[in-house]
Amino acid sequence: MTSLTFLPALDNPHLLAEPVAAALQTLDPATAARVEVAEVDPTLADTAAFCAAYGQSLAISANCIVVQGSRDAETRTAACLALATTRLDVNGVVRKLLDARKATFAPMDAAVSATGMEYGGITPLGIPADWRLLVDARVAVLPRAVVGAGIRGAKLFLPGEVLASLPGAEVIEGLAKPSE
Repeated sequence: MTSLTFLPALDNPHLLAEPVAAALQTLDPATAARVEVAEVDPTLADTAAFCAAYGQSLAISANCIVVQGSRDAETRTAACLALATTRLDVNGVVRKLLDARKATFAPMDAAVSATGMEYGGITPLGIPADWRLLVDARVAVLPRAVVGAGIRGAKLFLPGEVLASLPGAEVIEGLAKPSE
């Protein structure tokens, strides 16, 4: 098992995508100081591989999933944060929150282009200001969560309450359902 070295994220912008580093700078300094980053092997960035290689629990791993909902000609986008042990309720809760007739996962190229982050590293810190940030309530109560750092070569570690306090964050009960 490979070990992780936790570093203050504010002091290590080289381990963050530019939008993530910029978003950290806008947070209250005491809040930003609670965010740590660890360098990881980018080939092990996918959640299951990361958890296995670094001895981390799926129960604290949160995935940021970009969803688009459309009604008529209007498309709305949300970054949805859900535990790896759950399944995002895209066609139920998310679709209703986006007031959409149809909701789907955003195309990879569109998500990467809009966020300025790498696929597999997209994180709620630094998402576009016109996107909604939907956080499953299970994530918000974690003492320590792991999320992407905007690049595949690093992960962020931070309290769920920090994720829930990000600008525009909406904590939603039942955003995701336990995986079967």
